[in-house]
Formats: sequence, C-alpha cells, structure tokens
Amino acid sequence: MPFAKDVPRVDACSLPSAAQPLRIAEFDALFANALHRLERVDARHLRLTLTGGDGLEETTRDLTARESQCCSFFTFTITPTGDHIVLDIEVPTAQTAVLDGLATLATDAAPTAGR
Repeated sequence: MPFAKDVPRVDACSLPSAAQPLRIAEFDALFANALHRLERVDARHLRLTLTGGDGLEETTRDLTARESQCCSFFTFTITPTGDHIVLDIEVPTAQTAVLDGLATLATDAAPTAGR
C-alpha cells in the first residue's frame, strides 16, 4: 500500500547528503565537550548524561530539534537535573542501527565517559 502524500515517512532522513557531515560534526562536538555518561537502556533507547557550562541545554535543544526535523523517527527527551542534562534518545525498532551509530559516535568522541 503506498503512503499517503501528507503522511511523512518515519524511516528515512531527509537531511541533504551535503549537510550530513556538518550535523555529525555538531553531535561529535557536543559529545566531545559534554558527554559524562552513556547508558544503553535497551536496543531502542540510549541515555546520555551531559555536563557543561552555560548554554548546554539550549545547544542540546537546538541540535535535537533540528535533527528531529529531518529524522522524525528520533524521540529526544531532555531533562535538566541540577548540574547536568539527561538526554534520552529513542527510535523505533526498524531504526536501531541508526541509534547504534549514534552510540558509537558518542563513544568515539568521548572515550573516557562513564558507561
């Protein structure tokens, strides 16, 4: 059955290929500068604890909002808790490989972050 014209597909990223390396670099910088802890809650759920100075919450909200616009299958939940931010990232079962890639990006960017 074809998809209706007005129903967005949730299984693909609409970010232009030329812009993807820039977006990856933004996530890489966020993780390198702020990732304190990474926890894989389950195959569909990644929890990141971020720490940093002023502007961390706004930066995280801006980046995840822009990512949600092009990759609507992501669900980002940001919870400020005292001196850090908890970023929960969830995906549908069909997108666990994308979440795996994001977890690898975070681990590579901040290899000393607690797990």
